[in-house]
Amino acid sequence: MFSGIGFTLLSCTFFMGLVAWISYLKTKGETEDSTGYFLAGRGLNGTFIAGSLLLTNLSAEHLIGLNGQGYRTNMSNMAWEVTAGFAIVIMALYLLPKYLGGAFTTLPEFLSTRFDEGVRRYTVLLFMLGYILVTIPSTLYSGALTILKLFDVPGLLNISYTQSVWLLIWVIGIIGAVYAIFGGLKAVAVSDTINGIGLLIVGLLVPALGFFALGDGNMFEGMKTIATNSPEKLNAIGSSTDSVPFGTIFTGMIFANLFYWGTNQYVIQRTLGAQNLKEGQKGVLYSGFYKLAIPIFMMIPGIIAFHLYGGGLNPVDLAYPTLVADVLPKYLSGFFLAVLLGAVFSTFNSLLNSAATMFALDIYKPQFNPKATDEQLIRMSKWFGTVIALVSFFISPLLMNAPDGLWDLIRRFTGFFNIPIITIVLVGIFSKRIPALAAKVVIIFHVITYYLLVWGLDQMFGIQTTINFIHIYAILFFVEVGIMIAIGKWKPLQKPYVYKANAQVDMVPWKYALSVTFILLSLLASMYIVFSPIGLAYQDSIVSGYFWPAIAGLAIVTGILIYLSLKVWNRKYADFLSEQHKKEVKEARKLA
Repeated sequence: MFSGIGFTLLSCTFFMGLVAWISYLKTKGETEDSTGYFLAGRGLNGTFIAGSLLLTNLSAEHLIGLNGQGYRTNMSNMAWEVTAGFAIVIMALYLLPKYLGGAFTTLPEFLSTRFDEGVRRYTVLLFMLGYILVTIPSTLYSGALTILKLFDVPGLLNISYTQSVWLLIWVIGIIGAVYAIFGGLKAVAVSDTINGIGLLIVGLLVPALGFFALGDGNMFEGMKTIATNSPEKLNAIGSSTDSVPFGTIFTGMIFANLFYWGTNQYVIQRTLGAQNLKEGQKGVLYSGFYKLAIPIFMMIPGIIAFHLYGGGLNPVDLAYPTLVADVLPKYLSGFFLAVLLGAVFSTFNSLLNSAATMFALDIYKPQFNPKATDEQLIRMSKWFGTVIALVSFFISPLLMNAPDGLWDLIRRFTGFFNIPIITIVLVGIFSKRIPALAAKVVIIFHVITYYLLVWGLDQMFGIQTTINFIHIYAILFFVEVGIMIAIGKWKPLQKPYVYKANAQVDMVPWKYALSVTFILLSLLASMYIVFSPIGLAYQDSIVSGYFWPAIAGLAIVTGILIYLSLKVWNRKYADFLSEQHKKEVKEARKLA
């Protein structure tokens, strides 16, 4: 037993050491100024951005949680991943040109120029509370839980379950913090890209091996089994009793994804480090294609586990670890562990790097030391990152006392800050006279109202809210937009806001941005055709008679849109951005 564990740890250490060494070589001497440390010197290309976005987004709670949901119910939870394509398109085509055109380093910096320093501080506070209390702890805890289940750490080290969780959280956290605190954003991006390749390899390998096991050595028989036995498991069209009803895709999920991909600091920081708009758009759009693959290696293995083991696994989060332990060759265990840890490290160090960046640039410099040098900013960010890391190490194990459903808990909790932030960003972009007061009122209103609707009314008055929390996202978004517009009518800004163009990189868009967008959205729609009652969830055969006509119709429409984009729309889009940027530069010069 020890020799097997010893080989696993040795090979894992080798792969992780290789990633660290390559990251060091790629970033040596490039983190000595604030631009290099916080934005990778504005030198990231599309490949690094996409790889970093993928690993930033995916972590152990996805591998465990999504596969657990696939095992327990059906494919409806894939909506959290697949429909992100809509938000990714908006980010790439509209928001990213705004961010890069203004040379912003953080989202709160953009909000300070649009509103005031008070809104900037409110936003940083929302981000920090979300990162410290839930997002970072849940990342560390789920990573620790995965390793504990896969390798029986309590039995191996002869310690208790609780002690194992504490130990693993500290080990994972310390190693991950080193990347973020001492390497800066480029070290994070480089290591994320390498680990992303590993995650894709493992992600595709596990379901393939699972199909072989299910089909008694014949992969295609395994595929046929999940398509013909209990095909309802392959249905992504969620009903009202599912945790993600299909209707929520068109309400709150749009805004949740738009917040995540368009305004969440630890995600957009990768795009703000792009060497130009073209590479930034490439990276963002590439990540959309990665998201389409998530159901294949983060939900299908759970369904394979259901067919192999039945529905008796308790808890359901055991589905993926059990399948991996049974089908993965022992000689790949170290590589799998390295990739798993890489996914955990990525999300953790991305959060840590972003928290440190916001503290240094949005709190320390504007509030305490406006003349801070680059050296001082980097030093303060490292100290703050260390403090955040230590605090998260103590909070993370407390999630052992959380109710079942960590996946659902995380998404419920992010409702405290995702909707108010996306609301004030969008209103700030599309309006010129709505004042800072409106943004502050909305932030306070949202935190109180969201708590009451999701938890408070039941806890305090015994009144249960039957509306799905994702629908509550959308309801509050529109209410809060209305509040901001009303305050803007009541107390408008005396001088209209003017966007100050200050681009530090080339702003020519990617010439294939629109064409790739249509391909991405077409594939997104096809995912819902494949995993639907007319596709693989069809009860009487592998697919229904409507499946191929639907796919063919979608392909024809997509082909027409791609042709039009190549002939006309790509040029018009580039001209639109160019004219808009020139106009913004002129307005900025008038104000100077």
